[in-house]
Amino acid sequence: MNFNNHCYELLKTIPRGKVITYKDIALKLGTKAYRAVGNAMNKNPYDTNVYPCHRVISSDGKIGGYAHGTEAKIKRLKSEGVEIIDNRINLEKFKFTFPTKS
Repeated sequence: MNFNNHCYELLKTIPRGKVITYKDIALKLGTKAYRAVGNAMNKNPYDTNVYPCHRVISSDGKIGGYAHGTEAKIKRLKSEGVEIIDNRINLEKFKFTFPTKS
C-alpha cells in the first residue's frame, strides 16, 4: 500500500462532525510529511462520503485547501455540524484524536 492509500485508510476512521489535522495524519503514519498528506487529500480518487478528505484541516484550525474549493469544504463541514468562525475551527471542540494502542 502506498503513502496516499495509507492516508485514505485513516480518513475512514474520522467521524462525521469531527476534523483532524494534516500533521496528525502524518504523525500517525510515522512521518513529518504534512504537505504530502495535503497532496494525498487533494488527489483523493474515492467517494468523499467514505474517505472524507474535507475533514482534514491545518494545525492552527484554519480550513486549509480542498480540491472542490474552500467554500465547498466549509459547506460540507457545516452540514456535519462543525462550527466555523472566521474560517477557523475550534480544535478543542471538534478535533478527532486517533485511538492509542494499549
